[in-house]
Amino acid sequence: MSASNPGVPTVVIVGRPNVGKSSLINRLAKRRISIVEETPGVTRDRVSTRIQVEDRPLEIVDTGGIGIVDEQNLSAHVQEQIDLALEQGDIVLFLVDAKEGIHPLDENVARLLRRSHRKVLLVANKVEGRVAEQTVHEFYRLGMGEPLLISAKEGHGVPGLLSQVLANLPEPEELEAPGATDDAPAMKLAIVGQRNAGKSTLVNFLAEEDRVIVSEIPGTTRDAVDVLFERDGRRYLAIDTAGMRRKSSIQGSIEFYSQHRAERSIRRADVVLHLFDVTRDISEVDKKIADHVRAHHKPCILVGNKWDLVQEWDPSEFSEYVRKKLPFLFFCPIVFVSAKEGDRIGSIIDLAHELFDQARHRVPTAEVNRVLQEAVSRRAPKPSHGKIAKFYYGSQTDVQPPTFALFLNDPELVPRNYLRYLENRFRGQFPFEEVPLRLVLRKRQSMYEKEGSA
Repeated sequence: MSASNPGVPTVVIVGRPNVGKSSLINRLAKRRISIVEETPGVTRDRVSTRIQVEDRPLEIVDTGGIGIVDEQNLSAHVQEQIDLALEQGDIVLFLVDAKEGIHPLDENVARLLRRSHRKVLLVANKVEGRVAEQTVHEFYRLGMGEPLLISAKEGHGVPGLLSQVLANLPEPEELEAPGATDDAPAMKLAIVGQRNAGKSTLVNFLAEEDRVIVSEIPGTTRDAVDVLFERDGRRYLAIDTAGMRRKSSIQGSIEFYSQHRAERSIRRADVVLHLFDVTRDISEVDKKIADHVRAHHKPCILVGNKWDLVQEWDPSEFSEYVRKKLPFLFFCPIVFVSAKEGDRIGSIIDLAHELFDQARHRVPTAEVNRVLQEAVSRRAPKPSHGKIAKFYYGSQTDVQPPTFALFLNDPELVPRNYLRYLENRFRGQFPFEEVPLRLVLRKRQSMYEKEGSA
C-alpha cells in the first residue's frame, strides 16, 4: 500500500512501450487520465487515480514503458519511477500486446517482475476481434501463468480483470486508522507555470519523495500527475502539470493534450499555485496562465521560485514588477520560495488554506445589502443615454468562487469599471481580500414599478 494512501491497495500497470497501459488506466477510471498516443514514451511519470470496485477503493498507477529509448535521455528517470511504483504496489498488472505477440522487451519485463516478488497478473491487451490462439499461448513462455485477455480500447474482459485483482488482494484491515475512512483530500492544489519553473521539484518536496521526474530538459512532464501527500495531519492532492507554452509553439498532439490537461487541472483545483522562475522575465505564457486562472475564478498564489539564485534582489521591487505584468491578478498574494532547498514551502500551504477558507465564506444577505447600498451612495453609477442603473438588492448565491447576484432595473446600464468598483468594495468589506469574486447582474423591476404597472 502506498505511503500516501494508507489502507488503500495499489495496483501498478507495467509493460514495454505501447502495449496500452494508458488506455487501460483510462478505461478503469472511466475518464481520460493518461495521454494515449502511438508515440512510444508518452507516459514518463507515475500517473495515478483512485477508483472504486465493489465498494473497495483501489489506487491505480500507470507507469512509463519499460525499456523505452527516450529522445531526451530520460530513460533512467522513467525506470526509477517504475521501480518506485513497484516498491509501493500490492499487485502488478503486466501488460503485453496480443496482436504483436511476445517481444524481447516483454521477457526483460518478466525478469524484472520476478525479482520484485510482487503478485503479478499477466494481461494480454488489444484483443479486438479474433486473435490467433498460438499468439496468446506464446505468453506462457514468460512464466507468469495464464494471460487474462482484454481490450482496454473496447472494454472487453475488463470486468473479469478487476474481479481477479480483488481476488488476489489481501482482505481489508478490520481496524482502520483514525480518520482513514475519509479519503477525500483537504484541498486540491494545481501547480502550473511555464516550462522549467520548478513545478515537479515542488511536488516532490511536498510528497517527500521523487514522485515526478525532475530534469533540466523542458517539457519533461506531459500528463497531469495527481500526487497525494500529508502535512500536519491533513491530506492534500497536488496536481503537477505540463509546462504551458504559447499556442504557436505547441508541436504535435502530445503537447496539445498536455496543454489541455494543464488547463483542466486549473478548473479542478481549489487553489492554484502559479509558479514562475524569478531568474527569467514574466512571459506571455505566464500571462495566458493568469488569464485562464482569472477566467475560472480560482484562488491563486503567485509563487516566485528559485529565489535562492537571486537573494540580492529586493522582494518588494520584484512584487511590483509582477503586479505590473499581471494586473488582473492584483489581489493574489505573492510569495518567494526555493522549491529545491525547501525554503518557505510551508508558508505556501498555510496561505493556500487561508485562500481556501476565504473562497468558502458566506455573507448574510443583510450585510450584502448594507455594503451594496453604501457603495452606491458613495459613488452612484453614471447615466447612460439618459437612464441610470438602480440597484434594488443583492445576495450571495454561491461559494468557490463567492458569487453575488445583484438585482437592478437594467444590467446594460452598468459599465465594466463600475462593476469592478463594486467588486473592490465587496472585497474590502468582506473577508475576500485575496480571492476572485463573481458579480452577476440580474434584471428585476422594483416593487413600486410592479404596482404602477398593475
